[in-house]
Amino acid sequence: MSAWPNLGPTTAVLSGASGRLISITIAVEPRLLENLLETLSQLSFPVNPQIYHQGSILSTHPEGDREAKATTLVEFPAYERDLAEVESVMEAYGFSRDSVYVRDMLEELHAGTGNGVVIRYN
Repeated sequence: MSAWPNLGPTTAVLSGASGRLISITIAVEPRLLENLLETLSQLSFPVNPQIYHQGSILSTHPEGDREAKATTLVEFPAYERDLAEVESVMEAYGFSRDSVYVRDMLEELHAGTGNGVVIRYN
């Protein structure tokens, strides 16, 4: 059950002067969570993350097989223009850009996936 009405497919986006609003999710090993949060504090904009300690990444392979990998997920909203800064700061502090997942915020809200699961299609 969802609190969001089923409006069907939409092409609307949440955007403003800073661009489209997106949801950024970063997968991190639990032992590196404190380092990641310190890294995110170096950004030029405030980050108020949602942390999923028992998150997972569900990978769907081309042949249809699915694989789940347990991880800690850190999720926060940002504007599209801020994504390059997030990736740059992460790389400067030794984190891989491959651990960053981006989704349109409106799509995220309608899908209701704020549950600590990131789906990756390989």
